[in-house]
Order: sequence, then C-alpha cells, then structure tokens
Amino acid sequence: MRRKGLYIKFIFILLLAAASFYIVWPKGGKVSLKPLKINFEKQFKLNLGLDLQGGTHLVYEGDLKDIEQGARSDAMNSARDVIERRVNAFGVSEPVVQVSGSNRIIVELPGVKDINEAIKLIGQTPFLEFKEENPNPPEVTPNEKGEIIIDENQIFIHTGLTGKELERASLEFDQRTGAPTIALQFDAEGTKKFSDITTRNINKRVGIFLDGQLLSAPVVNEPINNGRAIITGQFSVQQAKELVTRLNSGALPVPIKLIEQQNVGATLGLSSVRKSVAAGLIGFAVIALFMIIYYRLPGLLAVIALTVYALISLAMFKLMGITLTLAGIAGFILSIGMAVDANILIFERMKEELRRGRTLEQAVEEGFKRAWLSVRDSNFSSLITTFILAYFGTSIIRGFAITLSIGILISMFTAITVTRTFLRLLVGHNILVHHWLYGVPRMSEEAKHA
Repeated sequence: MRRKGLYIKFIFILLLAAASFYIVWPKGGKVSLKPLKINFEKQFKLNLGLDLQGGTHLVYEGDLKDIEQGARSDAMNSARDVIERRVNAFGVSEPVVQVSGSNRIIVELPGVKDINEAIKLIGQTPFLEFKEENPNPPEVTPNEKGEIIIDENQIFIHTGLTGKELERASLEFDQRTGAPTIALQFDAEGTKKFSDITTRNINKRVGIFLDGQLLSAPVVNEPINNGRAIITGQFSVQQAKELVTRLNSGALPVPIKLIEQQNVGATLGLSSVRKSVAAGLIGFAVIALFMIIYYRLPGLLAVIALTVYALISLAMFKLMGITLTLAGIAGFILSIGMAVDANILIFERMKEELRRGRTLEQAVEEGFKRAWLSVRDSNFSSLITTFILAYFGTSIIRGFAITLSIGILISMFTAITVTRTFLRLLVGHNILVHHWLYGVPRMSEEAKHA
C-alpha cells in the first residue's frame, strides 16, 4: 500500500512537471476547455518589464497652488493611486507609477510603444471641480477689437469640492428633453461640502468644471443635502458613457500636466537578459556537477528535482501574470541556490544517519525529519524578509522580492516532497545500496540489506 502511494505521488510529480513544461514552452501555455464544451480559453505568456521589453516613460507635474501645504503629499499620493488604477483598467501589465519629489509623478508602461496612446491613457483621467460665484468678480473690459471675453475661472472661485469626494457617477436622461445627463453621488465628506455650498449659494450659480472647462452652471434653488448633483451639457450618449467610466475610475485630486515623455528601447534589456540567462545556466550546471560529484545518487535526484523546481517556478510566473524585470530574474536565480541549500541540509543528515549504522530507509526518513526544522526556519526567515521588501520597497525591489518568495515556497515543496519521493522509490533496490552511491566512505552490512 505504501509503495502504491509512492507511485501515485511519482505520477503526480511527472504530470505536474509535464504541465509546467507545456506552460513554459514558448509555443505552449494555451489552456482551452472548449473540447469539454466549456467556453474557456486563455493563453498564458511571460510578462516582461519596461527594462526588458521597452515601453513608455512619462513624467507628470501636479499643480498644487490651490492645495494647502500640509495636504500636498496626500494629494500627490492620491493622484498616483488614481493613475495606477486607470492604467490597470486598460490592461497595461505591471505599470510603475510613483511620486518623485514633491509634485511629480513618474509613469512607466511596459510594452506600450505608442507614446500618444500612453498619454491618452493618463490624460483621460478627468479633474472634476465645483466652484461658486466670485463675490468680487473682476471688471470686464473690451479688448482692442472691442470684444468682451469672459474668463469663467475668474467669475467662479474654488470651494474645495472635487472629484476626490465622488462616490460614483451614472448615466441618466433628462425626462423633458431626453438628453443624456450625468448623475453624481458624493461620499459623506462630499455630501457635507455640497450641502454647505448649496446652502450659501441660494439663487446663485454653482459652476461644474471638468479639466478646467465649465460644463454647466445651474442655479441653486434650495439646499441639496443628499449629496447628489446633475451635470448637463452638449453630450452625446457615447460621450456621456465615456465620461461616466472615466469619473468612476477615479478623478484626480489635483490637475496634472505632462512635462516629459520618451520611448524606452529594450536593446540593453535584451542584452542583460541573455547575460542573466547564460549566468543562470552556468550556475545551474556548476551546481548540478557539484551535487552529483559530492552526493552521488541523491545529488542526481536533487538535480532532477531542481529541474522540476525551475519548470514549476517559471510556470507560476506565467500563470500569476508576474512581470519579470532584471531584478526579478536575479531573485529567481538566487532562489535556485536556496533550493539546493535545502537538499544539502537533508543529504548531510542522511549521511550522518548512514555513518551511525542506520538502514538506508531509516537514514532517508531520519534525514528528512531532522533537516526539516532547519529548512523550515531558514526559509521562513527569508520569506519574512521578502514580504518586508515587497511591502515597503519600490517596484524594482518588489519584483525581486516576489520572484524570490515564490521560488522559496516552491523550493520547499521540491526539496521535501519531490526529492523524498524519488529517494523512497529507490530504497530497497539491491543495485542502489552501494555506499559509493551516497557519498559515505563505509556503510554497515545492516544498512546495505535494508
């Protein structure tokens, strides 16, 4: 019964390795359930970061002149979060959106080669603002041509109510004209602000501005205490739908303007990838050679388990949609060394047990049992470090921490489950009990006849 369970585990490991190989294979990774009459089909691919595949680099500057000094940092962080949500909604893989200095936001979009497309993604995020009439409007005088130009931004003044307090937007239609309108519902803070604004502006206009342009300026007939406002304008149904989508994806708490843009080529990144892959393969070969020479048969099984580990790790990167950067590749290569470390601890424990005269089967079981605590504690301490790096680090450090943590978790599985399953299957075969195969100078007769 025990052998039957080992064979089941062995078959499971083979199937897992085969599935991982299929996903990792460049022409593979396509999962379709249509033959089972289930409408599901997905192609898994390895996402590459800006430094590997190129993309677009943008720098925006926030206009903080109307923001109090103490609230500027929070306003820029909120703008960063809104831009990140908006870019993610358009399917850009692992964008980098971070605040630089006091009033700048850096946006990196891997794989987006068209700068205009990238600018469109960011620029569509609207800045919504409500203003009240200026009690002391400036005098309006004709210009040289005798024309009178009215600047709405001078007629209306800031109230402090912006799209930041917007809870949701929805498309509605005017019951009288059938024209599309946009209904706004504010959160608790926005409801209070809107109530105060409408209370002090009875029979006056309240201007609704979007990206600095006046959309409408309805007259307030009575205080509005339910936090609901209606935007009217010359909208088509499609324009109104798009505006609702943009507002719901998050309105910017501060206006922003583009001050720098550039395309990032991937030539240097590809060269670095080739060098990283070459380094990884050389390192893998050296590790395999060392394990086989020093640990003999267990070392060979560890190399096979290490191959399974690499396949599962790369498959997980694809399945989880993780974006690989140079730092991420470094984390993956480092995790290979950590995977071997667990096997070394186990095999050394096995050799100690064999020297003490244990049977081969006992040595295998005791070796894994005694090494498990060391493997567990060392890997858990490394995982704690990776979690801290992922939480507090920048995007580059986060990529390193994520790939390393995934590698550590999978290495624990391959070292404890895969390698042990292989060894258990081989225990008991007379041809495989020679002491030389386990790197032990001398094995007792009892051990040989386990």
